[in-house]
Parts: sequence; structure tokens; C-alpha cells
Amino acid sequence: MTDLDGMFELDSDPEVHKYLGNKPVKQIEESQKILESVINQYKERGIGRWAAIEKSSGDFMGWSGIKLNTEYNMNGFTKYYDVGYRLIKRYWGKGYATESGKASVNYAFNILKLPELYATTEISNQASHHALLKIGLKYVEDFYFEPEQLTLRWYKIENK
Repeated sequence: MTDLDGMFELDSDPEVHKYLGNKPVKQIEESQKILESVINQYKERGIGRWAAIEKSSGDFMGWSGIKLNTEYNMNGFTKYYDVGYRLIKRYWGKGYATESGKASVNYAFNILKLPELYATTEISNQASHHALLKIGLKYVEDFYFEPEQLTLRWYKIENK
């Protein structure tokens, strides 16, 4: 909960939510519910997103990591591990998504021993597309995600 103010800064920014369905949070209580959900993911599934902290300042930059998705059908999958990240705008373009994404893949394959990971981006989000490719994921296909009415790209990486 110490990251609450940072989470609110992150998820209340319309630019951050441009490729996430354009639904930024409006109240800090919404960010609190998101944090509580992440904490519950750890309790229930043993994994969830990590806080991304800038080493030089100790400031919250956003989040990154592995999540076990079981809440909804995503491109035909109802239970899968996903690698993802979301950063406060001032940290964009500095390689943090790629760096944290690579650390997440390493953790998933070498610690959790997962056989594969997946990821999604909104079709127009070229920065995230390039970051996922740098992390090592391969583009698989585009698909329509009905609940959010978005066309998304689907990615996969296998543990070899």
C-alpha cells in the first residue's frame, strides 16, 4: 500500500491508458482496489506484478512482472502466465520496460520453471510491441478482445 500514490499517478494518466481502453482511474480509491487485487493475487496464486522502483531515487515508476490470468478468456486462453509492465510517463523511452521484462522472463523460466509466457498489446502500441520483441517474445497474431472492444496483438515465448 506504500505505492498507492504512485499507482494513482500511473493509472489516472489518460496517456498511460491510451492503449488500455481509455479508462483511467478518477479516484485514489480505485488505485487502492487495484493494489489490493495484486496483493490477493500473491496470496491466492503465489505470483503477481512487482513494483518497479528507480534505484537512484527509490521512486515508484510503475509495475512489471508475471501474472497468472484466470479472470477471462484471452484469445482462447482461460489460464495462462502473462508478462507485462506499465510505467509512469516520465519513465517511458528509457529501457525500463525491456529491462524489467527480461528480468520477469528470467524469473518465470529459471525460478518458476514455466514452460511458456504470453503477452498482449493494443495493435497501435508500437512502443510496447518493440519492447516485447526485445524481451524475446514472438508476435503470434492479432485478435479482437470483446470485453474491452480492442484489437490486440498476441505474443509468446517458450522456455527452451
